[in-house]
Amino acid sequence: MTESAQNEDALYLDDVFVGQTFETSRHHLDEAQIKAFAREFDPQPLHIDDEAARNSMLGGLSASGWHTAAITMKLMVGTPVFRSGMIGLGAEIAWPRPVRPDDELRVIMKVTEVAPSRSRPDRGIVTMTCETLNQRGEVVQTLKPKAVMFRRGTGRRPTDQSPTT
Repeated sequence: MTESAQNEDALYLDDVFVGQTFETSRHHLDEAQIKAFAREFDPQPLHIDDEAARNSMLGGLSASGWHTAAITMKLMVGTPVFRSGMIGLGAEIAWPRPVRPDDELRVIMKVTEVAPSRSRPDRGIVTMTCETLNQRGEVVQTLKPKAVMFRRGTGRRPTDQSPTT
């Protein structure tokens, strides 16, 4: 999708409301992806070596939680709520169940708070609860991010501004 096409359906602070839900596309994860990510970013044996993984507390090869987080981010960025260029302020994250080879991940994002800035009227903070689910509907990651989101029509993009509210 071109940048101009992405911006046409971009959502801004004025467009989101508490209770609004978004669902992402899906990502199929295979053994090669799990091992490649782990070799580069989280080289623990349970993410790289089949025997070590079988003997681990997870009982088999599983993706790094950070790999799951990276896939989650990629999927979320593909939604209209992220197309206006949100800037992350922080998040709580948990991995209640392992992600296995051949899992297909998707994310359900729910807006839990929208707080316009009192000192900067061109922006505000959006808080969400995001669940990354596998193909069986099991939650494999929970994420509670806060992000700066700009208001529609301000002519400002987060990449041009400081995230301070």
